Amino acid sequence: MSTYASPIAGLPDQMALHTGRAVFTEAYALIPRGVMRDIVTSYLPHWRDARHWVIARPLSGFAETFSQYIVEVFPGGGSERPEENPEAEGVLFVVAGQMTLTLEGKTHLLKEGGYAFLPPGCAWSLVNKSTEPARFHWVRKRYEAVDGIETPAAFVANEQDEPIIWMPGTNNTWGTTRFVDPTDVRHDMHVNIVTLEPGAVIPFEETHVMEHGLYVLEGKAVYRLNRDWVEVEGGDFMWLRAFCPQACYAGPQRFRYLLYKDVNRHAKLPF
Repeated sequence: MSTYASPIAGLPDQMALHTGRAVFTEAYALIPRGVMRDIVTSYLPHWRDARHWVIARPLSGFAETFSQYIVEVFPGGGSERPEENPEAEGVLFVVAGQMTLTLEGKTHLLKEGGYAFLPPGCAWSLVNKSTEPARFHWVRKRYEAVDGIETPAAFVANEQDEPIIWMPGTNNTWGTTRFVDPTDVRHDMHVNIVTLEPGAVIPFEETHVMEHGLYVLEGKAVYRLNRDWVEVEGGDFMWLRAFCPQACYAGPQRFRYLLYKDVNRHAKLPF
């Protein structure tokens, strides 16, 4: 079973030096694991015994399509009313512990690697019935409905049961675990897992219209973000606006990240 990184929480020692890697630029943000501490968590309505690290939210002029939380739920905690926006779709991905998800009247146990797609307006709730805290990512986006195209259905999966689709010509060193068929235009966002084996590379500066959220699940790498090469490791989060150039050199261990991108819709026009 994979080991997924999650926030270290707590507080640093008072003698800790301010030499962290956190940065917010015009094209990207890097939120390293070391700044995801207790005092930056949020508490949201209708959640009990739970706290949220809000690591992305729409900002005018920056990434504008999604929000992303890391949610920690203590034993007995959860929510019967987690999502109050009927236009919001979501993805859950469990990185620690386990959660009981009730989705459209059916109950599912989501363990580490558990994945759930939540279409807009669906009925769902969560509770931690275990004796240990659980942590999961919650990615939210306002669904962009299209006339004549139906809304996708809810589903539950586990990434450890899904194949890695390797990029051609990479000798199975760079690939993606996909939970949705890329050609299924019912979906207007993908939340996938990208895997680079030790020493693998993304060999060109990807520059594209999709916004990205990249949460490093394990390993370390040197990542190109706009003009900069930055070191990243498990537990770091990168937030890229549209057309921010990106590339990667993986480190000595397998490097994997949870990837959000908006897809399959026309660009919005301001008139």
